[in-house]
Amino acid sequence: MTASPTDSPEGPTRCGFVALVGAPNAGKSTLTNSLVGAKVSIVTHKAQTTRSRIRGIVMAGATQLILVDTPGIFKPRRRLDRAMVHAAWAGAGDADIIVLVADAARGRIEEDTQRIIDGLKANGQRAVLALNKVDGMKRERLLPIVQAYSEAFDFESVFLISALTGDGCDDLTRYLAERMPPGPWHYPEDELSDVPMRLLAAEVTREQVFLKLHDELPYETTVETEIWTERDDGSVKIDQTIYVERESQRMIVLGKGGQKIREVGQLARAQLEEMMERRVHLFLFVKVREDWQEDRERLTTWGLEWDV
Repeated sequence: MTASPTDSPEGPTRCGFVALVGAPNAGKSTLTNSLVGAKVSIVTHKAQTTRSRIRGIVMAGATQLILVDTPGIFKPRRRLDRAMVHAAWAGAGDADIIVLVADAARGRIEEDTQRIIDGLKANGQRAVLALNKVDGMKRERLLPIVQAYSEAFDFESVFLISALTGDGCDDLTRYLAERMPPGPWHYPEDELSDVPMRLLAAEVTREQVFLKLHDELPYETTVETEIWTERDDGSVKIDQTIYVERESQRMIVLGKGGQKIREVGQLARAQLEEMMERRVHLFLFVKVREDWQEDRERLTTWGLEWDV
């Protein structure tokens, strides 16, 4: 990876890190994808989908914004939970600007979001507020919500956005770009993310598992890319394993006659082919691995710390 020079056609370059923090399902991953203009982080209705710190790269004129899509901050119970929350706060601590993404549609400051605000105060950190999911909300309903957040914390600025439609996102990008420190870009200007393709491919499949089996399958599911084989014809063969914690969960993922896993595979393969712009041969396997959430190797793979 070679950093760009300190000048571009638009003038002297700027570069910095923006941490997106928020409660589970606030829309951080959707906002990351919207600002990047491509899918770099998976999105589902299931809480705590993002498990590691995903970096998306946004070019705004002569400025490079490196977005850190952190896991949702919530009250942790398991080792995986603790590692995810630790990663989120670590991402915030390393950033030039923190953006608190909050779900305006909830109509109030929920408990997890208040916990983040309290943490920002305790750490003496500054933040920008991005009130998300405002599409369709009337002004008279929005004003009390904005007022409540303004009274709860002294935000540097407040943006009303819809990460899903993109409304307000350009204004947020411009604001962030103007406040990045001068310096060379960390990544080539055509790069969208620093997530390894093997990991992103596994995340794409995990997203489809959650979307297809949202009501039937609990959170205890993960996907790993076991084998990545480049073929002479330019296509790629990807072997992945879907890990669950119990045999009953394995049967749910397989479905009657293997129907569910075929559907998941077809959807994941189509998305991977669109992302990589080449033919993908995707082979999925389902295995039981009890207590994988307490497995040091699993957490390390996602860049999470074990001893937290």
